Amino acid sequence: MFFSVSSYSYSQLTGSGACAEKDLIALARAQGFAGIEFAEIHPPAGEDKEEYARTLAKEAKAQGIAIVAYCIGADLLNGGQAEIERLKGEVDIAAALGVSVMRHDATGGYPRETRSQRGFNNALPVIAAGYKEVTAYAKTKGIRTCIENHGYFCQDSARVEAIINCVADENFGALVDIGNFLCADEDPAVAVGNIAPYAFHVHCKDFHKKSGNGFVPPDGFFRTRGGNYLRGAIIGHGVVPVLQCVRLLKEAGYDGWFTVEFEGMEEAKTGVAAGLSTLKKIETLL
Repeated sequence: MFFSVSSYSYSQLTGSGACAEKDLIALARAQGFAGIEFAEIHPPAGEDKEEYARTLAKEAKAQGIAIVAYCIGADLLNGGQAEIERLKGEVDIAAALGVSVMRHDATGGYPRETRSQRGFNNALPVIAAGYKEVTAYAKTKGIRTCIENHGYFCQDSARVEAIINCVADENFGALVDIGNFLCADEDPAVAVGNIAPYAFHVHCKDFHKKSGNGFVPPDGFFRTRGGNYLRGAIIGHGVVPVLQCVRLLKEAGYDGWFTVEFEGMEEAKTGVAAGLSTLKKIETLL
């Protein structure tokens, strides 16, 4: 197994100013990762984004670590052709980073009031057309694009699979986040089993879960689509069947990166390190 970490996992550090985004590369290497994924990049004031991406790529090479993926937000439902062109520009950023996989969202997510197409079947043709145009451009750069089960509206496995099959391009697949299915109240193992054959990239994540029918502590929890509550957890400490999901992905033929994505309340370095330790232990059990 190949282990990487998402820059998002260190949001506590970058958000507080304790660590610059560029310094996350060395930190990831020091924590034992062979790769790092960037969830957006944020150039310093006045610096060109593409040039900054090249700077990050040079730093990664100097540190002996790979930049394995680039993940960004998007809204194909409301953005129109302007959003598609923006995403093509982000493909250029991905190329400057030197990655072979780029994830971009399908929609701005919840709430429904922000969408002109309320039903998924109505929205599907618009979403698929947008992904198809972006991935066709990405193919010219040697980059595969993918959708993550992320953002509520396109989060459950049936919808992710429908989008992939509607796009129908070998350059387009899934970023499988084993924890995010819970945001749509779907059993992670069942969902991973459904879309593992489409996997281009994997996020390993865990959650604590509480029923929406009972008391929920006021801090740290957020609502799922079905009204239950989740809070980020260290990988292996929550309710996601991590071993089962990893096994399903491996059995489906996935041999790419397993990326730690930590969003718990624990200190970031501690949470990330513990998550990697869990995944390394799981590796010995497969």
